[in-house]
Amino acid sequence: MSSNKETFGGTLVFVLIICLVCAALVSISAVGLKPLQQANKLLDKQTKILEASGLLEKAGTDIVGTYAKFVNAKMIDLDSGAIIEGDTDNFDERSDARDESKSIKPINDIASINRRANHAVIYLVKDNQGQLDTIVLPIVGSGLWDLMYGFVGLAPDLNTVRSVVYSDLKETPGLGAEVLNPKWKALWPGKKMYNEQGEAAIKIVKGGAKKGDVHGVDALSGATLTSQGVERTLHFWLGDEGYGPFITKFRNGGLK
Repeated sequence: MSSNKETFGGTLVFVLIICLVCAALVSISAVGLKPLQQANKLLDKQTKILEASGLLEKAGTDIVGTYAKFVNAKMIDLDSGAIIEGDTDNFDERSDARDESKSIKPINDIASINRRANHAVIYLVKDNQGQLDTIVLPIVGSGLWDLMYGFVGLAPDLNTVRSVVYSDLKETPGLGAEVLNPKWKALWPGKKMYNEQGEAAIKIVKGGAKKGDVHGVDALSGATLTSQGVERTLHFWLGDEGYGPFITKFRNGGLK
């Protein structure tokens, strides 16, 4: 009996030691890999920004170099539209949106985001002559299953679309996930976000936009809720509780 107890006790101690060693290894690995994970996350974001500005093909494999040469990131206060100081590389909109001290609950939450961070990072993209060519604005809004994150590239008039690029979503493959389809993304360049009255007018048209409709983009086949989510997301971020104050200030020369 004594021998059996000693054997059980020894086994238990051995198991505990193994658990502690494994836990330590996992913890060390997590800490050691964190810088690499952050670098990969930053690289993915830079890739999407270059795609939204039309520079991805030009960049080739030199994403970091092309980004550094052509892109100037600025942090803004969304309520005032003013440029403020901040760490643009490590700013985490998702984290800020969850923090009640760093976010607000939108009055007209048509994008169904629940909370909106007080700050955002926008990207000013130059051409080869050093002139402003594209302004890239991050967006987020609900799709069918979850929030969808992306970027909108606009010409300096902050109306003409360069591109709409989604980067992080959980939509259904072949349906809502078609926002990633190059054919659908190719429908966006040249579209106008606002009408002549300055109102957000971009729309996702079920059955297809009519020829010459500068505000209409074909809906995603079989993905009505995702299509509606894209439209509502854009209308929210183009409005007063999104980038509206920044757009007004920029057009009036307040940021030059």
